Amino acid sequence: MNLQLFEYLQSYLTEHRKELFKEVLEKRTQHFTVVTEDVYQLHNTSAVMRSCDVFGIQDLHVIEERLGKRVDREIAMGAQKWVNIHRYPSSQKCIQELRKEGYQIIATTPHNDSTLLHEFDVSQKSAFFFGTEKAGLSEAVMQEADGFLKIPMYGFTESLNISVSAAIILQEVVTRMRLENVSWQLSEAKKMELQFLWTKQSIKNVEKIIARVQNEKKS
Repeated sequence: MNLQLFEYLQSYLTEHRKELFKEVLEKRTQHFTVVTEDVYQLHNTSAVMRSCDVFGIQDLHVIEERLGKRVDREIAMGAQKWVNIHRYPSSQKCIQELRKEGYQIIATTPHNDSTLLHEFDVSQKSAFFFGTEKAGLSEAVMQEADGFLKIPMYGFTESLNISVSAAIILQEVVTRMRLENVSWQLSEAKKMELQFLWTKQSIKNVEKIIARVQNEKKS
């Protein structure tokens, strides 16, 4: 990261915005991450992204094996600025990348002998996979999963909308993660990286400003 450029760009921000970035970064985590698999309803992926931001999850992984989609900016309500989106052409590729980063693969499903949400071990670095309400997760994910997780339900309905499920699960696991002796905080280097990214995303015509600064250095 170019520290001089970062400090210059920060001059475009209010003190309130700079302090807000620092405050939010102290609460951000990559201990948990979220994956959506072929969720073709735009509003659902966008709503999951909002939940990631609300509960301090920094990364959302989107598998688009069958249908390539974009984020619905109106429903995401700006969350796409603050949450990193990673896109994959297949579930297998996503799983491979997450395993490299030390995540266990957790399939959320109400249909088998899954761990109940309140019994889930939050000490483990975990990637929560969500599928569609009707079809659920693919067989590929179910076969590769290290564990299964379900929300206890007591009525006739067997499943919840993906965005509702993600919000319920994240609220539970993030709350318990913070209460238990889990090393969930971002590294200082990651905080700086995100602060730089968020700063750039907060400034209009930032690329023109950066180009001007670079040209001034050359002259």
